[in-house]
Amino acid sequence: ATLSVGPRQERVLSPQVAFQVTSMLRDVVMRGTGDSVRAWGIGFPIAGKTGTTNDFKDAWFAGYSSSLVVVVWVGHDTPKTMGRNAFGSRLAGPIWADFIKRAARSTKPGEFTRPEGLMTRELCRVTYRRPVAGCPKYTEYFKARDTEPTETCTVHDGSFTEDAQRVIKGLFRSLWDKITG
Repeated sequence: ATLSVGPRQERVLSPQVAFQVTSMLRDVVMRGTGDSVRAWGIGFPIAGKTGTTNDFKDAWFAGYSSSLVVVVWVGHDTPKTMGRNAFGSRLAGPIWADFIKRAARSTKPGEFTRPEGLMTRELCRVTYRRPVAGCPKYTEYFKARDTEPTETCTVHDGSFTEDAQRVIKGLFRSLWDKITG
């Protein structure tokens, strides 16, 4: 009998779902718990996630570029608290950032490639609804069967036209409810 040894590959996510996850993890390092790694001078696209266990026994940062995946764990061999505020972003993040910055010299990371089959939509960064004038915006990626937000942001000031459209839609909705009710 012949024993086959070597890497086995199996696709577990579609390219579209993988890109959506990458988009979310890019937000972690742009505006979330992992934003501290940007302060260490990384100028190329990255995605990642911080981690901290209860009682600050373990801290980690897992992240990747288009060419390299790196995970850094900080902790003790025998679990014990590392101290107050021993977050993954504070302990593991700087180690991760230093390593990937140095490794990028030879691995040359680039942009993450968006696969076909994804539509882009701008959404409000605060409410995750369709933006109005005054909303801070970000780009979200949707597959054909994904549910997109249909409501508009109610937190930010819209333009006069947007406000008028919202009032008119509300009046028609109310009138329709009375007719069909």
